[in-house]
Amino acid sequence: MNKKFGVLYQDYLNGKTERRDFVKRVAVLLGGTVAVSSFLPMFESNYLQAAQMAVNEDELFTEDVVYPGVSGEVKAFLARPKKKKKYPAVIVIHENKGLQPHIRDVNRRMAAEGFLSLAPDALSPLGGTPSDSVEEATKRLGQLDREQTIKNMVAAVKYLKTHPQSNGKVGCTGFCWGGAMTNNVAVNSPDLDAAVPYYGSCPKSEDVPRIKAPILAHYAGDDARINQGIDAFEKALKEAGKEYQLFVYPDTKHAFNNDSNPERYNEAAAKLAWKRTVDFFKEKLKG
Repeated sequence: MNKKFGVLYQDYLNGKTERRDFVKRVAVLLGGTVAVSSFLPMFESNYLQAAQMAVNEDELFTEDVVYPGVSGEVKAFLARPKKKKKYPAVIVIHENKGLQPHIRDVNRRMAAEGFLSLAPDALSPLGGTPSDSVEEATKRLGQLDREQTIKNMVAAVKYLKTHPQSNGKVGCTGFCWGGAMTNNVAVNSPDLDAAVPYYGSCPKSEDVPRIKAPILAHYAGDDARINQGIDAFEKALKEAGKEYQLFVYPDTKHAFNNDSNPERYNEAAAKLAWKRTVDFFKEKLKG
């Protein structure tokens, strides 16, 4: 039953099923709407803990930190190899579900590759990502001030540039909502040294000349809404003389990197994109 519920829940999270229909269909599985109301929080909690990749925690130093943003203190999760020295730094920006355990895990993976890695919580102005509801996190994300949010993410570049364990070079990557935000950071931060957006909305063509960082962009093959902007983005990058690489992964869906979402996850594409990302950062963020 949990497998069937998982499919329904992913459809609900991805907007394929309205909440009313979702509750009705789950009620059939569980035997009533009362059962749904008691089971849903438990299942969401399990979802939030899903797909924790095996990373040797003994080799990492991790901590929850805050850094100064335009809206006040921004909460973030920081990870780095345990040895105290200077590392190239990477910002990891979450999807439209807030700073969930999956993105914390991605942040650990980046640290395990040899980076000082920081995952900001864009919902910090609203108290941070709620720990008990993915739906509520997504709802709150829509309440954020866009320009303020971009400035809060740009502030992470400055924070990492001057961090005592940073070599002074900073990259940025993000997924879905975070992919679009990565593009916004590239447009608005001349100090950014590399940007890797995953299936993020493309910036406006008139903003592309402001990008200073080299770009490595990943896109899913089956992602019409996002992919409709690729041609204009690439044209603007060429005309502005920017350094860039664009990869489209055939037979993949939006969010193909998210291994906590079995409906969307594509292991082969995710591993290839990750290798390209890590290699790109190691090349561009050398001290």
